[in-house]
Amino acid sequence: MPVTAGLLLAAGAGRRYGRPKALVELDGVPLVRRGITLLSDGGCTPVHVVLGAGADEVPDLPGGVPVRHDGWSDGLGSSLLKGLASLPAAAPAAVVVLVDQPLLSPIAVRRVRAAYADGAVIAVATYAGRRGHPILLTRRTWPLLSGYAVGDRGARDLLRDRPDLVVEVPCDDVGSPVDVDTPADLPRI
Repeated sequence: MPVTAGLLLAAGAGRRYGRPKALVELDGVPLVRRGITLLSDGGCTPVHVVLGAGADEVPDLPGGVPVRHDGWSDGLGSSLLKGLASLPAAAPAAVVVLVDQPLLSPIAVRRVRAAYADGAVIAVATYAGRRGHPILLTRRTWPLLSGYAVGDRGARDLLRDRPDLVVEVPCDDVGSPVDVDTPADLPRI
């Protein structure tokens, strides 16, 4: 399979959670480290991690390249653009995941990478027919995002407007897109 970079978006303040979700631990492992492992085990290299709120408190990131984003409060869209811009020029594509979805699977990462190897321009995991993460974006799509990745919007609207570029990759059998929004969500996971 072609090499693809990994991009973990972990910059938010986690207002509903009460602290940045990158710092939240599940089974003693910070979610930010789980996200790096997810992408690495899925075959991504390098793995860049966009950090913002609480960046100074984030533990060491073995296997991850920290990308400090001082404009993190502008929303997810700005974090996505900052992360993509940080990737090496040689990276032909990036697999994007969010820090607050610890039940995603490296197999799902490999599946969207395999769709790219088969010619997909954008590959998106689906769960029960609904689009989720991981999402693979080829470099040629990155300039298109500037009109879409605004505020708390990432690539979703681009995927909606350009179905000709999108390949859906069923991943129901290998994980879950459930996210951690509040402390009450952690025991459920």
